[in-house]
Amino acid sequence: MKSFRESVRNLRMKMWVLMDACPGEYEDLFTRYFDPKDLVLVNLPGIGNTRTFAKQIDILLEQNDADLVYFAEDDYFYLPNHFHLMIDFLKTYPDVDFVTPYDHLDCYTLELHRRPKWLRVCGNHHWRTAATTCLTFLTRRKTLQQAEQAFRSYQQTSDHHRTSYQDASMWLSLTKEGVVRPIDFFRWVAKDPWLAKILLKVWWFGWSRLIFGKRYRLWAPVPGIATHLDALAMSPAIDWPMLMREQLCASEETLTR
Repeated sequence: MKSFRESVRNLRMKMWVLMDACPGEYEDLFTRYFDPKDLVLVNLPGIGNTRTFAKQIDILLEQNDADLVYFAEDDYFYLPNHFHLMIDFLKTYPDVDFVTPYDHLDCYTLELHRRPKWLRVCGNHHWRTAATTCLTFLTRRKTLQQAEQAFRSYQQTSDHHRTSYQDASMWLSLTKEGVVRPIDFFRWVAKDPWLAKILLKVWWFGWSRLIFGKRYRLWAPVPGIATHLDALAMSPAIDWPMLMREQLCASEETLTR
C-alpha cells in the first residue's frame, strides 16, 4: 500500500477498496496511507476472486468521478512517482486501449508472445504491445464499456464451474494476438499443452469477439513500473527485492524517530 501511495503521488484519485472477508486491521492499513475522504471501503462476505473482479467492473462503470479507471490487484509493488506515466501514455495516444504497469516475464519466456510488437517512446519510457496481462490495468471508462462483455466472461465461466478459465484467454479474446492461425494450436498441443488449452478456451468462450469484435491494444512499460509479487515472474531489469528492502528500512527508520 505504501508503494502504491508513493507511485500515485500528486495525482487526484478516488479509490474503492473491496475487502472480501478481510480482518478489521485491513481498514486501518488503507486509512493509514490514504485520505479517508478519497476512500470507499466495501465490505464483502468472501465472494472470491471472480466475483470481486465483476464488482470492480460494476463500480467503475457506474461512477462518474473520472474518465480513466484502474483495476488494481493487491499483490503489486510500485515504483515511486511512476503511475502518472501510464496516464500520460494513455492520454497521448488515442489508439492505446489498455495499459498495464507490469512487464510480465511471460512476454520473454512463452512462445505465445514471440511475435512482432509495436514499440513507442513516451515520457522517456519505452512501451510495447502485449498479448496478455493480469487483472491490473488502466483504461478509459468508455473502453471498459465497449469491452465489458469480454471482462464479464471472467466471472461467467466460473459461474458455470469452469474455474480453470484464465485471464490470459480473456485478454487474447481482446488483443487477438496469436489466436487466428489453426497451425499454432496444433503446434502447441505437441509442445505446450497449457498454451493449447488457453487457445481452445479463447475460441470456445469468445469466438464471436474474435470474428466480429474490435481488436484492442494492450501496452506494457519496458521496464515495468510495478511488479506482481510472484517470486517466479518478477518484472525483469529491476532489482525489486532491493527496492522493497530499502522501503522497509525507510519505514523502520521513520518509526524509530
